[in-house]
Amino acid sequence: MVANSNMIVALDIGTSKVVCLVGEVNVDSTIDIVGIGSHPSKGLKKGVVVNIESTVSSIQRAVEEAELMAGCKIHSVAVGIAGNHISSLNSHGIVAVRDGEVTEFDLERVIDAARAVAIPADQKILHILPQEYEIDSSEGIREPLGMSGVRLEAKVHLVTGSVNAAQNIEKCVRRCGLEVDNVVLEQLASSYSVLTEDEKELGVCMVDIGGGTSDIAIFTGGSIRHTAVIPIAGDQVTNDIAMALRTPMQHAEDIKIKYACALAQLAAPDEMINVPGVGDRPARTLSRQSLAEVVEPRYEELFNMIQAELRRSGFEELVAAGIVLTGGTSKMEGAVELAEEIFHMPVRLASPQGTRGMEDILGNPVYATSMGLLQYACDDQGGESGAQLAEVEVIEQQENMLNKMKTWFQGNF
Repeated sequence: MVANSNMIVALDIGTSKVVCLVGEVNVDSTIDIVGIGSHPSKGLKKGVVVNIESTVSSIQRAVEEAELMAGCKIHSVAVGIAGNHISSLNSHGIVAVRDGEVTEFDLERVIDAARAVAIPADQKILHILPQEYEIDSSEGIREPLGMSGVRLEAKVHLVTGSVNAAQNIEKCVRRCGLEVDNVVLEQLASSYSVLTEDEKELGVCMVDIGGGTSDIAIFTGGSIRHTAVIPIAGDQVTNDIAMALRTPMQHAEDIKIKYACALAQLAAPDEMINVPGVGDRPARTLSRQSLAEVVEPRYEELFNMIQAELRRSGFEELVAAGIVLTGGTSKMEGAVELAEEIFHMPVRLASPQGTRGMEDILGNPVYATSMGLLQYACDDQGGESGAQLAEVEVIEQQENMLNKMKTWFQGNF
């Protein structure tokens, strides 16, 4: 076994699935995906751990699959966090510049001043995201290092989360024998893989609709301005289908993936689907349009809640690039059309970009967060600049192992 210092590992612990990705960082800071593992998640509800044993088991299975495919032993990971406990606020700090020129020390001091806000005792700061700096009367400065001035002001976006929720996620990861490099807000991670620089500059609202939560991130002027979490997502849609059609949850999930449509007018009334019964009750046939009439109100409710959050943030008029939808639940037919009807602005469905390898599998909105976690870890830890990346040991294996695993995944996804 040889230690490999240019590997990064992302672990997306979602409500419906756990995904582990192993990426290799190249000299030019591009990332090649060399391993992927995915396993259904049973231990989370609305993004929060509710059963440690089930979560640990799911993480172990996903990590083992990724290790086998990448031919390595993983020791540390970057982990995503979501849930209704996440909150955010914008803050600012002001300091005097020490020697007439902004140094790293001045930047640390101004960020410390900006983070000095009162937050509840059960919350902790997850991210301090600089938006822009001001030196004396010059506004809108992105990189103040080395500039001359007397007074330095920083505007930042603070993201806080429940101490216990973060500890439970870290506890699950450590129970698997892994260390946690970063705990990253999931919508922040997703934005790295699905948003373009132009969209961030122009103003955009990204919505990552997962299994348990819908995560919102609003960018204007190239910086993140607002984040929020809405506790309605794919699980509620599955539950609605199970209740309305009186069918078990697993069959409801299958029906949702194969046949559901978020806009009833797009579903053909003469297209019939087979609905399994509960227990020993016989199966029934139902029109696809009837299914869409169950699904559409839930999507409509979700989009209305997102629109209300967008209005409450004060940025509704500033998102000129419109709405970007991603996440597994956003893939449903009719979701983009319904969103355009409700938001009255451009809406696009985004797939993760920015990495190489296995694009046929990973070019799917389901992997937006895990792909973004890799890119966040690469940026945060300096890529090839010598900063510590994830701890990974490479195991010598047969050359055709990777091809075998790719074939297996293509048959199973």
